[in-house]
Amino acid sequence: MTDPLLKIEGLRKSFGALEVLHGVDLALDQSRKVAIIGPSGSGKTTILRCVNYLEVPTGGHVWLDGELIGEKRVGDRFVHLSERELAPQRREMGFVFQNFYLWPHLTVLENVALGPWRVQGMARREAMDLAETMLDKVHMGHKRDEYPERLSGGQQQRVGMARALAQQPKVILFDEPTSALDPELVGEVLSVIQELAAEGRTMILVTHEIRFARDVADVVVFMDGGRIVEQGPPAAVIDDPRHERTRRFLGQLGRG
Repeated sequence: MTDPLLKIEGLRKSFGALEVLHGVDLALDQSRKVAIIGPSGSGKTTILRCVNYLEVPTGGHVWLDGELIGEKRVGDRFVHLSERELAPQRREMGFVFQNFYLWPHLTVLENVALGPWRVQGMARREAMDLAETMLDKVHMGHKRDEYPERLSGGQQQRVGMARALAQQPKVILFDEPTSALDPELVGEVLSVIQELAAEGRTMILVTHEIRFARDVADVVVFMDGGRIVEQGPPAAVIDDPRHERTRRFLGQLGRG
C-alpha cells in the first residue's frame, strides 16, 4: 500500500485564545479529490492556509509526497523553515483563492507566466509558452492580451486557475473559488474545475457548492467547530449522513 500524497496529522491552529483547528487528520492519495464542506467559521479555509504555511500551524504536521512541509526535524525538535526555504515547497501546491489577486498592470498572459519566469527561473519564452498552454486549458487563451480589469469575475478566476496550473503543482488547493462570483458566472468556473479533476489532478476543494462536491469529489469532509465531524464517499456523507450535525447543515442548504 502506497503512502498518501498529502498527509495532515494533528493539525491545530489558534489565533490568540481562539482555537480554530482542533487536531485535524486528513490524507489524500494521488489523483484523488477531497471536498471540504461546512458552515462559515468551521476552519475549512484555515486548513488550506496551514497546509501551505500561509498560516503557521500551532501544532501538528503536514507531509507532501513524503516531505515534511514548513518545518524540519533537528534532533527531537521541529524547527520552522524560513520563507526562502518554504518557497520551493509552496510551488508544489497550487492555490486558487476566493479573490483573484491578479496584477492589474500585467496582461493575462504575463500574469500566468510571471511565476515560472521570475520565481522558478524558467526562460521567458518557455514561461510564455507554458502560460499559453495553461490559459487554453481553462478556455482563456483568447483573452491572453487583455488586462484583468476588462475581464469578468469568472474569467479572472479562470486566469487564477491557469496561474496555479503553471506552477505544475503536485496538488491544487481551491479555497471557495466561486464565493466572490455573481451567480451567473459560477457555472463556468465549476465546469473548468471539473475538467481538471477529470484529468486526474490531485485536489482539495473548500466549497459551499454541495451538488458540485457530490459530483467531483472522491471524498467529502464535513467540518464544524474546527473538527472533522465525518468524512467518506459523497453518497455517504451528502446523501446519507450519519451525524445529526451534518444532516442539519445539509438540510439548511437543501443538499445542493
